[in-house]
Amino acid sequence: MDRYTYPCPLRWADADAYGHVNNALFLRFMEEARTRMFQEALAADEAGRRRNAFVVSRASVDFRAPLHYREDPVDVHVWVTQSRAVSFELAYEIRDADQLYAEGTTTIAAYDLDTGRPRRLSDTERAFLARYDGSCAPS
Repeated sequence: MDRYTYPCPLRWADADAYGHVNNALFLRFMEEARTRMFQEALAADEAGRRRNAFVVSRASVDFRAPLHYREDPVDVHVWVTQSRAVSFELAYEIRDADQLYAEGTTTIAAYDLDTGRPRRLSDTERAFLARYDGSCAPS
């Protein structure tokens, strides 16, 4: 299994009065990593992106340690834990080499924005997800 890794930059505005990154921003870090991961799998044209969109139907984050603001990015690792006909689940670790800051999951539904309805994952999308399938990998 391959994990997608996104080196997520921290912004000075991410820090709160205590100097650590606000917990709500961890969802944004997960979104940034997921968006970068899926860039190559998305349609090139606007109409194709609307017909073959993805929406988040569930998200969760477990916080493990405070992440203090610094100049260096934090790594966001992403992999697939489940894939079904119209949806899939992604797992995330937000970490450095020696510290785990948060773990999370999102459930993503394949969606057609023009019809406002869920759609089935295409064969191309399933092949893309298979590259990051960690459902059988040990943790």
